[in-house]
Amino acid sequence: MPDRKRYVIVGTGGRSRMFTDAIYEDFKDHAELVAWCDTSQVRMDYWNAYVAEAYGVEKLPTYKVTDGSLAAFDRMVAEAKPDVVIVTSVDATHHTYIVRAMEQGCDAVTEKPMTTDAEKCAAIFDAIARTGKALRVAFNYRWQPTFSTVKEIVRSGKIGTPTLVDFQWRLDTRHGADYFRRWHREKKHSGGLLVHKSTHHFDLINWILDDKPETVYANGGLMFYGEKNAKARGVVPNYERYTGVAAAKADPFALHLDAGSPGGLSGGSELAGIYHNAEEESGYIRDRNVFGGEGQWPITSEDTVGLTARFGKGTVLNYSLVAYCPWEGERLTVTGTEGQVEYFGRGKGHVIAGQSDAELAEAQYQGEKYIRLQRMFEDPRDIEIPKATGGHGGGDAKLLRRIFIPDSPPDELGRDAGHVDGAASVLTGVAANRSIETGLPVTLNSLWPKSAS
Repeated sequence: MPDRKRYVIVGTGGRSRMFTDAIYEDFKDHAELVAWCDTSQVRMDYWNAYVAEAYGVEKLPTYKVTDGSLAAFDRMVAEAKPDVVIVTSVDATHHTYIVRAMEQGCDAVTEKPMTTDAEKCAAIFDAIARTGKALRVAFNYRWQPTFSTVKEIVRSGKIGTPTLVDFQWRLDTRHGADYFRRWHREKKHSGGLLVHKSTHHFDLINWILDDKPETVYANGGLMFYGEKNAKARGVVPNYERYTGVAAAKADPFALHLDAGSPGGLSGGSELAGIYHNAEEESGYIRDRNVFGGEGQWPITSEDTVGLTARFGKGTVLNYSLVAYCPWEGERLTVTGTEGQVEYFGRGKGHVIAGQSDAELAEAQYQGEKYIRLQRMFEDPRDIEIPKATGGHGGGDAKLLRRIFIPDSPPDELGRDAGHVDGAASVLTGVAANRSIETGLPVTLNSLWPKSAS
């Protein structure tokens, strides 16, 4: 048996389960989970009970962060002695744990986005330069067979030199609304959808083109969710949350953390265990009304965005994101000097920790999907998409293997992502946010960490 690396997880919300299951199932010969760290003891206790029941293992030590202090985190590193810290906390705190982990001799893995603003990117770059430690950013879409196929076609030269990318991402009212029920609705926590969600998409384009934007210009706004928009359509929301509210029982946008209801989404045990049961301790409400929030829980993220960007090698990007579409899917078209490749996928949205693995798989794989290549002066032809199973169109499983067995052969498509890739995607979103605020184009160089210039 190979030497097992020791891992800890910081932030035990719904995103942490992917890494937990991977360690205990597919990579138990390579990895060992040795501790949890979170601001909520209830959440850590839930996962301890989960791994004890699901995998028959002893409960792990837990370290509760209080009042923003890193004392518990420091104690965890000293006592549990991890090799790697996995960060799945609130986006705006990623940099805190990444930097501290490196200062104490650990490598780090972080969920996307790497962080939420330029200053935090700079702090991560500085920590890596000072400590020599490594950061991996979990960009699972790079590993999805559909996007890998598009990358292979572009890299092969079959469409010539890429000149224009059109990328449309549509979230349905199941998936898109969920960003406005939780902390992601506030830019101070998530950077808004242009950072939290679009970092996936910007990274894909950067990776496919092997380039990054020089200039970004964006428009957008909150055009569907929020109290003002609801009232303008004749809807008067009179509740701040959904769970336990009689009037919300038939609300099609409702998420019920304790039980289902007609028209709404059923919470189930996981949402109840890590969020509803932790409310008194954490103060966090997971099921906020997507048409409320002008007071205590404001919505500061846009739900409708469009941007154009020019890349260093001259390629132009047109990108749009809508978070309330009647259907879920995406269209990516890369036009070059010798042809065009187009990917289209249509499925069904999901709620993190809100459905079973089987339901999630069904949501991802139903509907139309194709990759179409058309070279100049030739008929179009459909390209076979390799079959895959698991989250994010099969990307999760491939990414996790790469994380937990890092000494596997080099990846020919360059799908491993580090801090430079993380910053390039985050800062594209930051530039877009700034452009929306000012009405002016923004250059990435004005945001890029000076130590990396």
